Amino acid sequence: MTKQQKANITAAIGTLLFMSLVVAMLLLITIGVPREEEEEGIEVAFGNAEEGGGYQQDPAAEAASMPSAAPAPSAAAPSNNDLMTQEEEETLALQRQREKDAKRKADAEAERLRKQKEAQEEAERIAKEQAAAAQKAKEQAAIDKANAMGSLFGNNNSGATGSGDSQGDGHKGNPIGHGSQGGTSWSLAGRGIKALPAPEKTFDQAGKVVVNIQVDGEGNVISATVGTGTTVSDYNTQQLAIAAAKKAKFSKSDTKVQMGTITYTFKFN
Repeated sequence: MTKQQKANITAAIGTLLFMSLVVAMLLLITIGVPREEEEEGIEVAFGNAEEGGGYQQDPAAEAASMPSAAPAPSAAAPSNNDLMTQEEEETLALQRQREKDAKRKADAEAERLRKQKEAQEEAERIAKEQAAAAQKAKEQAAIDKANAMGSLFGNNNSGATGSGDSQGDGHKGNPIGHGSQGGTSWSLAGRGIKALPAPEKTFDQAGKVVVNIQVDGEGNVISATVGTGTTVSDYNTQQLAIAAAKKAKFSKSDTKVQMGTITYTFKFN
């Protein structure tokens, strides 16, 4: 074999090996690449089944093929949490009701005590008023008695004229307990008179005004009001008598407050 022949054989073998290697590489690459799946088409029938060539399904079969309605879920049994919540709500409702009942009882008791206190205070007030009225009646009775005794000794105001205008000394020796002066008489147990001013002459009605007075320990008149036995209804005339009574002055006494009367006779000349 010649050298030329050997070279040709060697070249053919190398070419064959190279081609085999290329084929093997192509096979490996082809196997490693994933194939894409072809999308299948959807058959759509236009028009009715007969004209469109579609398949007309039997209504009965179609109804049978449709899925049946799912049955209604059964009521779930209450869980332990639901039962505990219900018990807690019932407990809270009972607690609220007990609180309401307790508050209602407390309010009723407070109202009862309030009414009881008001009734007690009213009873005490009435008792005080009755005691004051009894004391006043007692003092008035003593005054009336003193006036009656004064009239027995000729110290009443009968025969007095004018509006109580006094002239000269009418104290008659400054008698104790009661006396008269220029148409005005007074009565105050255990006291003597020091000053007995006459009322002003601007009165509008004739008659008699009895003034109840309260005298302190210094002999000052601290209160004067129209009393029982007054025959003058004219307000202005009554006020003239009250103003004159407040100016009267009596002797001192250890008694802090003492009650008496001053009687003014108003007469037109």
